[in-house]
Amino acid sequence: MHFDSLTDFFAMGGYAFYVWTSFLITAMAMGWVAVTQIINKNKLLSEVRKRIDREKRIKEAEKLENTL
Repeated sequence: MHFDSLTDFFAMGGYAFYVWTSFLITAMAMGWVAVTQIINKNKLLSEVRKRIDREKRIKEAEKLENTL
């Protein structure tokens, strides 16, 4: 599609409301997906760190138990 001016581009041939609303909804959905993925990644990494620390403490306790 060819536009003669920037105003014509933003007007989108009379369909600006539908075009820009669709664009905004899509951008918001993609942003929501990105944010939730980052949050989920951080939660998963935190759980993995906690599990590793717990296993380390268990091994250390077993070593101490064997010395008695």
